Amino acid sequence: MSAPDRGVEDLLRELAPQVLGVLARRFGDFATAEDAVQEALLAAATQWPAGGTPDNPRGWLIQVAYRRMVELVRGEAARRRREDLVARREPDDRQVVPAVDEQLTADRDDTLVLLFLCCHPALSPASQIALTLRAVGGLSTAEIARAFLVPEATMAQRISRAKQRIRSSGLPFRMPDERDRERRLAAVLHVLYLIFTEGHTASLGAELRRVDLAEEAIRLARAIHRLLPDDSEVAGLLALMLLTDARSAARTGPAGELISLAEQDRSRWDAALIAEGVALVTRALPRGPVGPYQLQAAIAALHDEAPTAGQTDWPQILALYQVLERHSASPVVALNRAVATAMVHGPAAGLDALAALADDPRLAGHHRLHAARAHLYEMAGDRDRAVHHYRVAAGLTTSLPEQRYLTMRAARIATAEGVAPS
Repeated sequence: MSAPDRGVEDLLRELAPQVLGVLARRFGDFATAEDAVQEALLAAATQWPAGGTPDNPRGWLIQVAYRRMVELVRGEAARRRREDLVARREPDDRQVVPAVDEQLTADRDDTLVLLFLCCHPALSPASQIALTLRAVGGLSTAEIARAFLVPEATMAQRISRAKQRIRSSGLPFRMPDERDRERRLAAVLHVLYLIFTEGHTASLGAELRRVDLAEEAIRLARAIHRLLPDDSEVAGLLALMLLTDARSAARTGPAGELISLAEQDRSRWDAALIAEGVALVTRALPRGPVGPYQLQAAIAALHDEAPTAGQTDWPQILALYQVLERHSASPVVALNRAVATAMVHGPAAGLDALAALADDPRLAGHHRLHAARAHLYEMAGDRDRAVHHYRVAAGLTTSLPEQRYLTMRAARIATAEGVAPS
């Protein structure tokens, strides 16, 4: 055993989709494979912290999950049919637990195949995304529920139904053909967008970022871009990720505190990622059709290319948000458009735009609405309302870095202005 270089949780999150891909490909039963992998992950989470991480953790997980998979298959009523199916798919010499040092073949990316499998056309778009976030992104059911703004129990049922649909479909574990791939691509891109978003700003916990998720989303986006180099939205999504990730080093201070975009040290931004992202979106936009990922990437490029916050091209950003809102009726897009409106036309105009969103049920109880209001009231010089909304936003977020940042903003204004504590 060797001492782990990083947390067991991060390592298991990275390895889970790889192990699931191995079992799903060998057995052709996604739902049972997912159960077996979850039990192997639980065993690792229990044993590794005390005994040390194996020299080949991936191989260890494959062995444990494979054995559990065999037990699950044999324990079901359809055991003989499934064993016959596995026997037909694999030669006799493959019907053993794989060696711990066995590696995936170089020309096969099981995680990418798994990604497209989870976006099966028999599933609703919401179920496709939820299942992929669980199986590929490694998010918990609670985290996925927050991303969809639904109760955790509802999301658990959705994921369970999706797994059963995959099981009953009999779909083989392989990359879909070109026509089927095109039908699933929109869901795949949305999944990667959500995984990256959770990685860039974690919805829960003490850390602002979940680097493993952000890096995995970028890796998979690069893989899809290699597969579909002429697809402008694939290029747009990859560009958006790179341009956003380029600012990561400057988003936190020495104590892990959140630093707003306007206050970041731009010399710490990753110039190579910015150049790559700008080149991608510059090539993609003229090819068309223009979609939401390209538009968001163009907005990110305008932020990244501005030498200072004061030199940001807000009129162009506002124009892009207006186009983006016609493509995507997302409340988050509307929030960002309202802030851009304030930067161009003043805080009163931005607050008017936010007022129109107050009755949107998707934003009910969401901290970002109150945070945006607080920022615009602060811009307008209404310190009392700014403090109130910063405090409300801090009470609603489940991210500790965001909570500390919002609380600090409220305290700074309250101390300067003598606002009564609440």
